[in-house]
Amino acid sequence: MTKAIFPDLEGASVFITGGGSGIGAALVDGFLAQGARVAFIDRDDASGFVQEMAKKHGLEPLFLPGDLTDIASLQDAIATAAQAHGDVTVLVNNVANDVRHDTLTMTPEEWDANQAVNLRPVMFATQAVVPGMRRAGGGRIVNYASVAFMMGNADYPSYAAAKAAIMGLTRAHAREFGPDNIRVNAIAPGWTMTEKQRALWVTPETFGPYLDRQCLRREVLPEDLVGPTLFLASAASTVITGQLVPVDAGVVVTG
Repeated sequence: MTKAIFPDLEGASVFITGGGSGIGAALVDGFLAQGARVAFIDRDDASGFVQEMAKKHGLEPLFLPGDLTDIASLQDAIATAAQAHGDVTVLVNNVANDVRHDTLTMTPEEWDANQAVNLRPVMFATQAVVPGMRRAGGGRIVNYASVAFMMGNADYPSYAAAKAAIMGLTRAHAREFGPDNIRVNAIAPGWTMTEKQRALWVTPETFGPYLDRQCLRREVLPEDLVGPTLFLASAASTVITGQLVPVDAGVVVTG
């Protein structure tokens, strides 16, 4: 497969939330392949992944251990990344947890904990990078939503609500920070076959009907999200902002 090269990403200061596994790890790999200076936050030990990336690319991503439900920890990590790589000019708000739950048994505490992972970091990571992007003369923010909020699935109402709200934030921030030459867009992945999804939720009974709803009859893999993210983070998408880009193999979202 021919991979696109985005010259303006070489040397760019990139910060990715949840970069140690799944889609986030694929994004770290993809930005390093462009020659970007990449930092990421993850609550799990990613030291082995860092070594793998350094060997592959000759560039070592900056792993910042932390719990991004702690906003102070998240914003401190962004400040550390800026000290190491220069002001962050590309932010990818990737982290999410689509743990299954239902409305009738969910407690207020569980709701708050779910939103603290899936929604709140998008707001406060953006808050932390905007001053540096202004100093740099502009920046790009790519938020990860999901087709989940469009499909009417009943397995994760709080998660679906968060992903819908991310699209609201994307449009609001695109308008708020457009005068600063900061572009804000969102990607909506389909059901992406990460190790976590395969281990917890993917079965022939669940995936077969879902695959039938896709125009392309193939699995969506973490690496399939890399190219669209690089495009939105680069000068190739220079006048695109406030948009939602589904990356889902053409899944039918209603019916």
